[in-house]
Amino acid sequence: MQPYRIAKTLLIATLLLAAPLAHARGTIQKVEITGLDKGDDAAILENIEVSLSLYDVIDKVQGESRLEYLLSQAERQTRQALEPFGYYNPTITVEAPRDGDNLKVVIQVDKGAQIKVRQDEVVITGPASRDRYLQEDLDAFQPKSGQPFDSVNYEASKVAITRRLAERGYFDADFTQRKVEVTRAENAADIFLSWDSGRRYNMGPITFEEDYFRPGLFDPLVYWEEGSYWHEGKLDRLRESLTKLDYFSVIDIQPHPGQADENGDVPVNVKLTKAKRTIYTAGVSYGTESGAGVRGGVERRYVNRRGHKLNTQLDYAQRRKSLITSYRVPGFRWLDGWYTYAVSAYDEQTDYIDLRNVKLIASRSGEINEHWTAIVSMNALRERWGYSSGTTFDKPVYQYSTLVYPQLTGDYVNVDDESFPRSGISGNATVRGGIEGAGSDTSFVQADVTLRWYIPVGDADRLILRGQAGTTWTSDLVSMPPSLRYFAGGDRSIRGYAYREVGPRTPPPDKYALGAKNLVVGSAEYEHYFSGGPWGAAVFVDTGSAFDNTIDLHTGVGFGVRWKSPVGPVRIDIARGLNSPDSAFQLYLNIGADL
Repeated sequence: MQPYRIAKTLLIATLLLAAPLAHARGTIQKVEITGLDKGDDAAILENIEVSLSLYDVIDKVQGESRLEYLLSQAERQTRQALEPFGYYNPTITVEAPRDGDNLKVVIQVDKGAQIKVRQDEVVITGPASRDRYLQEDLDAFQPKSGQPFDSVNYEASKVAITRRLAERGYFDADFTQRKVEVTRAENAADIFLSWDSGRRYNMGPITFEEDYFRPGLFDPLVYWEEGSYWHEGKLDRLRESLTKLDYFSVIDIQPHPGQADENGDVPVNVKLTKAKRTIYTAGVSYGTESGAGVRGGVERRYVNRRGHKLNTQLDYAQRRKSLITSYRVPGFRWLDGWYTYAVSAYDEQTDYIDLRNVKLIASRSGEINEHWTAIVSMNALRERWGYSSGTTFDKPVYQYSTLVYPQLTGDYVNVDDESFPRSGISGNATVRGGIEGAGSDTSFVQADVTLRWYIPVGDADRLILRGQAGTTWTSDLVSMPPSLRYFAGGDRSIRGYAYREVGPRTPPPDKYALGAKNLVVGSAEYEHYFSGGPWGAAVFVDTGSAFDNTIDLHTGVGFGVRWKSPVGPVRIDIARGLNSPDSAFQLYLNIGADL
């Protein structure tokens, strides 16, 4: 035993013998760790607190021999808690002054110098040595020579490479060397880590286990060729595609490397459990414009063995009513998506407008890639509308419009979290147009785009920038029905103004919204979350206008409450318009992510 350890042992023994014999028991009231920064060393402090047995007996009476044991272990436990962070030569002092039978334990920590990596030998042998993705992981391995040794980063890098080997089909991969040598006297660590990858396996045959759908229905979802290199991401995309079908309550995808053939083709079994076939929905609604109402719907997740879907939704309110029925057919062979045939009917009778329309839609949707989704459709619209000059429709003068037009819509989502994005961009763009004499009463082209940019601020806050622009090219705006005109104002447009308040309106005293050819809206919103928790507050400014020829910007400002609820973000806003609004304040409530 080294001399300093002998002296230390004798000193502890002397102190224990010198303790008053009257202390046969005691209670630890508090444990205090000093010498560490609560900010920079927060992770180290937490690890020490988890490692110390002293914390388990605070405010619990202990026998004298038990107290002596706990105090004797405190220095060793603290030292071990520092090692994962690269501190192998700390100076630790443990003091336990008494006040009667009560003790306050003070552990003084001087971390000392953090050891550094002197040598790092991290290699992969076998076929994976030529795999560029694994080479990128090796290049990114932390810590490197000359850097402080941190076992947390070391373990994370090691696990990342091990997982990558499995993801890319190196199922026989194993460590050939796994060692870290620490030389305390030289504050140095040497890393020796190597894998032998073994062969790379291939994507084998896919077997779908289910007892209802037509054989081969899901085969087009397997977009890769049998015998191609294995990649876990292919199965992830298959799982995502099956989930979006909404046919199944359980999707279990299991590869079987142990059953691979001589070519290395790994069979994959996909076990599917059908979800409930029919979904019924019902609820009540209320809106300042629509009045009180009820909602209901029925959805058949799968109508037949070909996987067709049927969905009907009814919204019946005092002043607004809508009914839409859609029939969807899987379309997997070109893009992962659907052929949809729908019919909708809409009836709106408010204080100033009597509007009814019927619309037929035939569309094809598809996922172009992980960020882009596109929908191309053909639409046939028949609309009737009339405006009031007072509060009743005694002798309404109706206008009619028939339009047949194609439409292309693209949706883009590239955010870190779709339920609550803090970083990224999302948006959508739509182009539609019709030709007079080809089923339409007028020729027109219409295009609009919406963009949202999420910018993280600090650990929990975010800045949301939103922009929207739209325009219509037509020589006969009168023939454009209200459902295809632009309006501004409301919670998803310019807060501080009522729904459809901003834009061309009838003369006073009615001032009813007519809709416009063009639209421009911009918004900036800052959200702060208290202590990073679910509750937060927001301030915002919106500006924009719906206009025909000359833009007339209207600006609104306000604040709101935010709650990250289990069912999605909840937003309550109070806003005031700065340009002669109809009402002094507007109140808005929204639930769910706004992408």
